[in-house]
Amino acid sequence: MTRLDDLGYPIVVADDATPELASFIRERAYKRVVVLADQKVARRAHGIARALRAQAEVLVFPLGERRKTLRTLERVLEALAEVKADRTTLLAGVGGGVATDLFGFAAATYMRGVPFVAVATSLVAMVDAAVGGKTGVDLRAGKNLAGIFKDPVAVFCDIGALRTLSEPHLREGLSELVKHGIIEGDETFDSLEVLAAHSLRKWPWESVIADSLRVKAMVVADDRLERGAREVLNLGHTFGHAIESVSNYRVSHGSAVAMGLRASGLLALRTGRFSASEHMRVLALLALLRLPLVTPFDDVDALLAAMSVDKKTRGGALRFVLPRALGDVEYGVTVPSRTLRAVLGRIRETPGAAEFR
Repeated sequence: MTRLDDLGYPIVVADDATPELASFIRERAYKRVVVLADQKVARRAHGIARALRAQAEVLVFPLGERRKTLRTLERVLEALAEVKADRTTLLAGVGGGVATDLFGFAAATYMRGVPFVAVATSLVAMVDAAVGGKTGVDLRAGKNLAGIFKDPVAVFCDIGALRTLSEPHLREGLSELVKHGIIEGDETFDSLEVLAAHSLRKWPWESVIADSLRVKAMVVADDRLERGAREVLNLGHTFGHAIESVSNYRVSHGSAVAMGLRASGLLALRTGRFSASEHMRVLALLALLRLPLVTPFDDVDALLAAMSVDKKTRGGALRFVLPRALGDVEYGVTVPSRTLRAVLGRIRETPGAAEFR
């Protein structure tokens, strides 16, 4: 078991997070717990509720990116009111990235705020969505456009849940690991290059997740409300969120971010920030991890329209997070529209020699 306290609340990484969660609830003397769960992990959520030895009930909701909406949020809030949850009730959100975003938003808004713990059951949730206090839902105009910053009282990364995931679902979180590797550079990126040659089932997940979380926690601790340097954690996401949106979320978040990391590196390369050799290292790592690098559609105008509502946009100008080197990432970058269009055209094609011209 690994525990991080960099953000003022415990982040626990454990093979079985349930005993740690139960101990935390006893220590904080919560009398009532409502477990909110994605339908996909309902069995795990019921097991957690039985182990808590508190007045715990489970509310289950069918989720997924297409259900990460204000309508689903309303259903969660109405369900909490129906079971008469109050400000002393602890909400425990069990699931992946969609669950932690949506249930965290529900906790932030129900009765103007109730305590919330995230029990992350996917790699995306463990290394990204559950940590840092970002909550929210998607609007028709774009991804995560409605939300609020609200820290959980604790986060529990349930590594055992990863063994229940199919390999494609497990791979979903790898792009976030690569993102943190690019931000930190050095041993963090090097270790991913070494691990990429091995079966995911043999990865030392506790140490991998803990190392990635240390990178994120370090950035978040210096900029809790994303008013500046925290934007580096959006590396690849301006492109990725647009790809998700244009595909109507048929392209998953992890796949879209992988494509976005390639696009960000290519944009950095074409604006003289990034070296060809380091861009090649990132592409090689993404390919070794069997993450997609080519967008499945060619409507550049649709992608630009989706990018125009990105939260980093200021005064109508798109701003990007771009690597200057492994371990050195720049935020708030504006680029010529001609260069951006060229990059969006390039990521429709398989990487090749033209990538570096």
